[in-house]
Amino acid sequence: MKAFVVNKYKDPLELADVPEPVVGERDVLVQVQAAGLNPLDEKLRIGEFKTILPYQLPLVLGNDVAGTVIGVGSKVRGFRPGDEVYARPNEDRIGTFAERIAVAEDDLALKPRSVTMEEAGSLPLVALTAWQALVEKGHVRAGQKVLVHAGAGGVGSIAIQLAKHLGATVATTASAANADFVRELGADIVIDYRTQDFEQLLGGYDLVLDSLGGENLEKSLRVLKPGGKAISIAGPPDAAVARQLGANPVVRLAITAMSAGIRRRARKLGVTYEFLFMRASGAQLGEITALIDSGALRPIVGKTASFDQLPEALEALERGGIRGKVVITKA
Repeated sequence: MKAFVVNKYKDPLELADVPEPVVGERDVLVQVQAAGLNPLDEKLRIGEFKTILPYQLPLVLGNDVAGTVIGVGSKVRGFRPGDEVYARPNEDRIGTFAERIAVAEDDLALKPRSVTMEEAGSLPLVALTAWQALVEKGHVRAGQKVLVHAGAGGVGSIAIQLAKHLGATVATTASAANADFVRELGADIVIDYRTQDFEQLLGGYDLVLDSLGGENLEKSLRVLKPGGKAISIAGPPDAAVARQLGANPVVRLAITAMSAGIRRRARKLGVTYEFLFMRASGAQLGEITALIDSGALRPIVGKTASFDQLPEALEALERGGIRGKVVITKA
């Protein structure tokens, strides 16, 4: 089958013939019809995570999929051929930039009935990220104050909606051009990151979801109230992530050291810092499906492209300026 692969870190994606997926007894074979693009794909292409995710090359990229079941393993009970499904495959089984992929049954969910295949393909990674940050780690509840950075982006556009659904007051950073857009998603306070300093305007927040890292993360610690939490998907990883990924003791120590500075600064301020490396979960996608079909969440697709345009679409994603997600479609 055809797939886009990384043959060498930092080299461009190449279209290649690769072996058909191996379908285990608890796997579901999916015909890929839509695949969301994520900044993670570019980070993997350039080898940014090769220490904690030591993939063997060549590697088929792709972390989001929506499509139709065309086969199931002998012990699969929850899906059957013809089902429309979506998933974020486990990190050790990525590869949605292909014609077909085998996904573990536990990582898969039925596609929301109310959205298109392209919209479903935009959701898994960003929706699971928002869920795990706000619900699982953040325990966001009504009356709390949440700051979501980059509110017009893939994660941000879903996180704003989810935080609002949970009853929080939501602030976000965005460009002036996207101010009305993020307000429509549910943002109560919009900070123009080009002309305003959110640290000077906000305070007393319970949770910050950071997707930018660096100075942005440092400032985010200072808008939290005592006992507040900063959760980052862009800052330095911590020991919990190393354990989650099963890293060896040497790598664990190295990863823990990477976040020592930011964790120390957080402690001095009486707040906490956590890194989130989201994980696959069909069960959580099932919860998200219910929210989508009820109208509480809506997917945001800013751009679609055909399968053969994938390398160019990934470059466009890196240049920024796209609301929500970029999705590749495969007829």
